[in-house]
Amino acid sequence: MIVNKAQFLVPSAEVDKTRWAVIACDQFTSQREYWSELSAVVNGAPSTLSLIYPEVYLKDGDKAQRIAAIRSAMNAYMTDGTLVPVEGVILVDRTISDGRHRIGLVAALDLEEYEFTPVNNAHVKATERTVEERLPARIEVREGAVLECSHVMLLTQIGGFVKEELEKRKSGTPLYDFELNMKGGWITGYLVEDCEELLAKLEELTQKAGDKVRYAVGDGNHSLATAKRCWEKIKAGLGEEEKKTHPARFATVEIVDIFDESLDFEPIHRVLFGADEKAIEYIADNCGGEKSVKAVFKGKEYAIPVRVNSSDAIADLQNAIDAYLAQHKEVTVDYVHGDGYTAKIAEDNGAVAIFMPAVEKHSLFDYVARRGVLPRKSFSMGNAEDKRYYYETKKIK
Repeated sequence: MIVNKAQFLVPSAEVDKTRWAVIACDQFTSQREYWSELSAVVNGAPSTLSLIYPEVYLKDGDKAQRIAAIRSAMNAYMTDGTLVPVEGVILVDRTISDGRHRIGLVAALDLEEYEFTPVNNAHVKATERTVEERLPARIEVREGAVLECSHVMLLTQIGGFVKEELEKRKSGTPLYDFELNMKGGWITGYLVEDCEELLAKLEELTQKAGDKVRYAVGDGNHSLATAKRCWEKIKAGLGEEEKKTHPARFATVEIVDIFDESLDFEPIHRVLFGADEKAIEYIADNCGGEKSVKAVFKGKEYAIPVRVNSSDAIADLQNAIDAYLAQHKEVTVDYVHGDGYTAKIAEDNGAVAIFMPAVEKHSLFDYVARRGVLPRKSFSMGNAEDKRYYYETKKIK
């Protein structure tokens, strides 16, 4: 089975769920004030904030201390009653910031079925190129960890199946039901313990939808790639029987239909720190086409010509940015969600903002099956506040 049930560890009844669940570690990477405010909200209470390494802090020089604190918190939560076990899969109803509902299924993905390299025959594939330099810090955290938290979202093409399963259980008692912090909306989860029939139907539907690519990673590919790398290292030292059931072989994911009414494919913009209008000119000279995207520097707008097909346009823009960065080592880039955030960060830092086009989601599976991965950070599903929050944990040792 590609997707399986799991024994999850979730916060006990005494834990404040609104403080427990926090946004994905790769969000708000240029906005330290977000994480400072979040830390004040948590205020030392049991929280997944203690179990993750927000990427905004990666360059602070205190990596060893942060990783040690993460490991310590994991061990404490497993022994002090903070976490309790549940087994099965979890149906999730997430009310996002605009009031729409995103329906998902939290389960365990067999990492043997996933691959993030551009050319492969895996049933679960990355949609965007993995940035190798982003993996070492995550691998270092995971290798010494006893638990995983996950913000991975897998996209499928199975219509309303998960929503129908959720509707069957809405009259029952939810596993959790609470307001998310920092404008994250509301989330309700229903545990399905007797889930074998549900998982068998899911396997059947995804096989019918596409023999080549059954799942595509919508969010969290670098976390999933980290899990894959760590599993490959672990399994090298295991016997054949041990490989079948080792907890590190399975990674927590949330499965969402690509045509879920809440899923909007949003562009991820680029902010070039230490650059000026010459960077915009260089990128424009190395792109071309019948459409255009906007660039901004110190309040002035520029137009960069791009091809009509958004996937091709994104590839051209990223190639030009990469080439410019290779020639100008003093310039750095960040990937930012949201037009307003991008404009503010560029203005506050005297940086160049490149506003990227959006990928058409109806063509995503076809693109991945035919051509492999898109350039890194090609799209985002919704606003930053609407990203998956960490809640469930799972043993990986």
